[in-house]
Amino acid sequence: MEERKCFECGEPLRGRADQKFCNDLCRNAYNNKKLGKSSKYIRKINRILRTNHSILKDLNTENKTTIPSKKLEKENFNFNYHTHYYKTRNGKVYFFCYDQGYLKLDSNRYLLVKKEDI
Repeated sequence: MEERKCFECGEPLRGRADQKFCNDLCRNAYNNKKLGKSSKYIRKINRILRTNHSILKDLNTENKTTIPSKKLEKENFNFNYHTHYYKTRNGKVYFFCYDQGYLKLDSNRYLLVKKEDI
């Protein structure tokens, strides 16, 4: 019978027949390496989306608020990242970060909204 070895460190395995790692440290190290490169990009985008969501949520205290453009700019809101958009019948486009959205009213103001029904 062939000796089984840990996928990460190569140490001999003892125990269950389907065991792949000698301990949790090796399992975590292996999975972090495996997912590291592609998930680094995803983590970066998710961080931006969470930050945008947090900014909108903090500024939108009444679930529908009009604010000056400068407030979003001051908070370093990143307009290049959103989760989805909604286009109304009359052509207005709301951009959303999860349940928090915004509509550009003019060059100086934004309407912030919260989408309740998901």
